[in-house]
Amino acid sequence: MNICESIASVIKSNLKEILSLRNQKELKSDNSYVSKGDLLCESLIKEYIKKNCPEYALISEESPEDNMKSYTSDKIIILDPIDGTENFVSGLKEWGVAVCIYEYGKHKQSMLALPELDLYLLSGDDIPKYKSRIAGISSSLTKQDILNLKDGFEYRIIGCAVYNMYSVVTGSFYSFQNPKGAKVWDIIPGLNLALEHNLKVIVNNKPYHGELLRPDQKYIFSIEQN
Repeated sequence: MNICESIASVIKSNLKEILSLRNQKELKSDNSYVSKGDLLCESLIKEYIKKNCPEYALISEESPEDNMKSYTSDKIIILDPIDGTENFVSGLKEWGVAVCIYEYGKHKQSMLALPELDLYLLSGDDIPKYKSRIAGISSSLTKQDILNLKDGFEYRIIGCAVYNMYSVVTGSFYSFQNPKGAKVWDIIPGLNLALEHNLKVIVNNKPYHGELLRPDQKYIFSIEQN
């Protein structure tokens, strides 16, 4: 069963309703937004999992109370129902859905979805590769962090990890880095797809080889073309 393909179909089938909820938002404790679009997307995917693959535990940004219990399960789906919510609620199309599946500690499949752009990258896809000199950087960087960046690159701040991951895996970015740290649901699908397409992946200053990452920590990382 290709769970990622099925989740992509769920998103496509319900995209109009998800988009209709982008203006209904509230602030979370960390001062970031969650919208009813985020919650609907998560609810639809949870419903799919419960009905079609109930043996999988869920790690999700919007259900943190269950994450550490799910982390110890044999079969896990890691989900960011809407990555780049600030973009989403602001009417920008650069937002995404991230899905990653592990079984017995081993990566099985991942998906980076940019639904409003109709772009989907799944494990096993054969993709064209561009040759870029653009360096994607995280929107979490401070002004001083940006001033400390090395000269010689074309930098881009998009505000969506899924978009950045998609861009570096497809070669539209030469690299993507976040020296401030991000949670597992933001990054682990892209990290594994980058490995699949033979990119150099560093997590917490060490080479990354597809290990399952804990949901209660943040991870600094860099991805670049070999």
